[in-house]
Amino acid sequence: MNYQDFLQTLGETKPPEDWPLALRALWFDAKGDWESSHNIAQDLHTQMGSWIHAYLHRKEGDDWNAGYWYRQAGKPFPEHDLGAELQELVEHALH
Repeated sequence: MNYQDFLQTLGETKPPEDWPLALRALWFDAKGDWESSHNIAQDLHTQMGSWIHAYLHRKEGDDWNAGYWYRQAGKPFPEHDLGAELQELVEHALH
C-alpha cells in the first residue's frame, strides 16, 4: 500500500479494522474527523502517536501545544504545509 492507495480508501465509511491505530488516526483526520483522530492519537503513547498529536494541534492552530508534541516526537516544528505533513505521516505509518 502507498499514499495513493490510502487516499482511495477515503471513500469508505470506516478505515480497515486490521490497520494499525496510527494509520487509522490519520485516516479519520483525512476524512475531516479531527476529534476521532485526536482520540486515537492521545492514546498512542509512542513517538508516532506524539507526532500525529503534534500535527493535529498544528492543524487546529495551537502552535504552542503542537510544539510540545513535536518535541515529544523528536521532530522539529515543520515548515511545510499540512497536506505535505499528512502525506509524510501516512508514508511513515505504512512502513
